[in-house]
This record gives sequence, C-alpha cells and structure tokens, in this order.
Amino acid sequence: MTMSMRAKMVSPLKGYREVSAASRYFKSNKKSFDCKIGQAILALICVAFLAGQSVPAKSQSPALPVDSSSTVNSTASVQLYGPYLRPTQKTMGINYVFDAFGPYPIVGAAFGAGINQANNTPPEWNQGAEGYAKRFGSDYGIAMVATTARYGLSELLKEDAMYYRCNCRGVLPRVRHALISTLTARRGEDGHRVFSIPALIGPYAGSMTATYGWYPARYSAKDAFRTGNYSLLAIAGGNVSLEFFYSGPHSLLSRLHLNNAHGSPIEGPNK
Repeated sequence: MTMSMRAKMVSPLKGYREVSAASRYFKSNKKSFDCKIGQAILALICVAFLAGQSVPAKSQSPALPVDSSSTVNSTASVQLYGPYLRPTQKTMGINYVFDAFGPYPIVGAAFGAGINQANNTPPEWNQGAEGYAKRFGSDYGIAMVATTARYGLSELLKEDAMYYRCNCRGVLPRVRHALISTLTARRGEDGHRVFSIPALIGPYAGSMTATYGWYPARYSAKDAFRTGNYSLLAIAGGNVSLEFFYSGPHSLLSRLHLNNAHGSPIEGPNK
C-alpha cells in the first residue's frame, strides 16, 4: 500500500475523530452552557422590564442649550430620524413579511440547522441532505411562528412591534439599545417604551409549536423552553445586526424594513 493511499484512509478517519471529540465536548458542557444561557435571558428580561418602566416623555423635542454645536446636532438628529410616527397597517404588514419570510429568518435557519446538523440534534433525523433539510425546515418554522405570534399579540395589545434604530452614537449604547429592544416595544402616540409580553411569548410559542408539532415524541416542555431561550438569543442577535447594518437609500433594509422613514424617538425619558 502506497503512502498516498494510506494518507487518504487516515485523513477521513482523523476528521471523524475530530468531529466526534468536538461533539463529546459539546455534550459534556451542554448543561452548563444551557444554564448560562438561561441566566443571560433572565438578566435580559430584568433589564428590559426596568427599561419599560420609564415615564413617557411629555414632549418629543426636549429643551436644548442654545449654542451653535447643539443646534447643528439637533437639526441633524431631526433630519435623520424626526419625532416618532406610529407606522400604518401597511407598513406593519410589510415589516411582518420581511421579519417572517425575508432573508433574516432564512439565513438564521440555515445557520441554526448547520449547528444542529453538527451536533446531530435531533438524532432521529440522521445526517446527510435529508437530515439538514428537516432541521432547516424546523428552524425556519420556529422563527415564522415566533414572529407571527409577536406581531399578532402586539396588534391586540396596541403595541408597535417594529425595531427602531437608536438615536444615539457609540457602539455600546447602540448594542444596549438593540438588546433591550428585544423585549420591549413602542406604545401610544409618543412611542414610549414598554416591556413587551408579545416579544417574550413569541420565541417560546415557536419552540412549543415545534416540540409538539414535528419534533420526535420524546421531546417535552423542558426542551421547548430551552429551544425558546436560543430563539430569544437569536432575535437579540438579529436586532444587533439591524442596528449596525447599512440601511442607506439603495439598501434592502431601506426598501423593506424601517421604511416608515423614522427611527427611534428622540433621546429623553422614553428611552
């Protein structure tokens, strides 16, 4: 047997061993990782709840000191964002379609299916193209149900479920805004921030639907809760990307998302 033939035989075996070792490592640390994810979700809920308790602003244009620099900044802010304008039903419908069927849920489902494929979760779906297709369809279905539940319940509670970019500067303030927006919404004509029950229920509605709809019978509510935590974390990541992705006049986001031509309400007590 030549050296080249031996190398061809050893290479796949080495790759298999590496994947198996990574899988064993993941499984051994899965419980600890799930616990940390649960703690992060609990912290996010607490922060979002406190942020939603702030008193609505009485005016969309807070008083500013009269000097040239503040005047320029104020003018630029109004030009970029303007006061809060509640979106029309048409705008809400367009954004629902974007959030439920657009590129974000497709890319997210493809990424999640890849992770589940590597971990062979659920193992009943096996590997190969067929297994990946099942995992992709499952993750996409979870995201679609979650988005539909969030928008539907928000409509019943008269909440604005759309995401608004932060009217602020700096990476950390914008990341904080994106994370808090995961579990908050806008309400009323002034667009003040409130803790959003629909935003909290949506991810778990999607995971519960998957658990009792198409997952193997051995999966239970405990598994649905764990999957819901991951879904909520994915939504938070999606908000961060919406915050920083380019949304200029010729971008996809400007045409489909946030196309009501205004951003987050002006910085003030309602932030």
